[in-house]
Amino acid sequence: MSIAATNGAGSAHPNGPLVVKIGGATLEAQAAAPELWASLVALARSHPGGLVLLHGGGKAVDRLMDRLGIKPERKQGLRITPSDQIPEITGVLAGTVNKSLVGCLLRAGGKPVGLCLGDGGLVLSRVMQGLDFDPGRVGEVVVREQDGQLARVLLSNGYIPVLSSIGLDDRGEPLNLNADDAAAGVAKVLKAAALVLLTDVEGVKGQDGKIIPQLTHADVEALIGTGAITGGMIPKARSSSAVAASGIPVVILSGDRPEHLIRWTKGESLGSRFVR
Repeated sequence: MSIAATNGAGSAHPNGPLVVKIGGATLEAQAAAPELWASLVALARSHPGGLVLLHGGGKAVDRLMDRLGIKPERKQGLRITPSDQIPEITGVLAGTVNKSLVGCLLRAGGKPVGLCLGDGGLVLSRVMQGLDFDPGRVGEVVVREQDGQLARVLLSNGYIPVLSSIGLDDRGEPLNLNADDAAAGVAKVLKAAALVLLTDVEGVKGQDGKIIPQLTHADVEALIGTGAITGGMIPKARSSSAVAASGIPVVILSGDRPEHLIRWTKGESLGSRFVR
C-alpha cells in the first residue's frame, strides 16, 4: 500500500514511513480500541516504508500532577514545564504510557520498540524558540539530515518505533515536547510518506461546527484569529500546515473510529487535510 496519491495529495516521499500520532481519549482508552492496534500493525506491514507511532500523554501527566498537588499551567496549547517537573513527566511519558502502547501493539501481533525521541540520537531537541513567554523545559525537534538512522534501521527490519514526546537536548538533558510538534519534526526528519494525527475529533471545525476538509496555512491562521481554532488545536494545526508546506501530506482523523485510518489510506476523503 502506497500513500503516494492519497486523496490527491501526492507525497514528496512515497516510500518513506507513515508517521502516526495518537493522543486524547484514544490514548487513554487503550484496552477499548483493539481494532485500532490491529489497524496500525496491518499498516506497518503493508506500507513499504513501515510505520512510526508517536504519542503524548497529557491526561496521564495531569493525573500525576494532581497527586503531587501541582496545578498544570498551559499557554497557547503548550504545557509549561519547570525543570523540577521534568523527572516526573519523563517517567510518565517515556515510561508508563510508552510501555503500555508497546504492550497493545504486541498483543495485536506487531513488533514494537519503545523509545524516546533522543534514544540512539534519533532526533535532536532544543528548548522551543520564538515564544513570547518562558515555557520552561518545553522542546522542539531540530530537523537535521543526518538524524533518524535508528528509526530507519528498525523500520527496515519490520519493527514499529513507538516514540514518546520526550526529547534530549545537545547536553543529553530531557525536554517535554508537544506531541503534535514532535510528530511534525519526526515526519520531516524521516521524510515521511504522510503524517496522520489521530485525535478526539474527526477534523478541524469551522465556526459553523462543520469539519473543514482542506486547509492551507492562511486558513489556519485565519481560524485561529477568529477563535474557531483554540487550545490544543492551535499547535496541532500550525505544525500540520508547516509539515504540509514541505510536501508531506498531513491529515487529522478521529482516533475513536479506527476504520477511518484504513479508509483514508485507500483514498477516501476523510477528516481535515492540510495542503500547501
